[in-house]
Amino acid sequence: MAAAVVRSIGSTLGKNLREIRVHLCQSSTASQGARDFVEQQYVTLKKMNPDFPILIRECSGVQARVWARYDFGKESSVSVDNMSADQVASALQTLVQPKP
Repeated sequence: MAAAVVRSIGSTLGKNLREIRVHLCQSSTASQGARDFVEQQYVTLKKMNPDFPILIRECSGVQARVWARYDFGKESSVSVDNMSADQVASALQTLVQPKP
């Protein structure tokens, strides 16, 4: 499912966003889904959006979270602690969708 979500996002990241950041812990079980998502889907996302900044931030003990930065510095985030890679992809998709 995560692959399907990443394909649906495709190269549209730059239309609504300025940056995506994934914060995760290198060793905690709560960040396992975020690590799996990065390992499985980062390359695909980056190939579809080669000039778009997708940042991976690892820090010991940090809560797994996906951040999206929009125009004018506005940011939004969603916690992805204890989520699977598919759930992380769905969380990313909600951040990518244009805000009304």
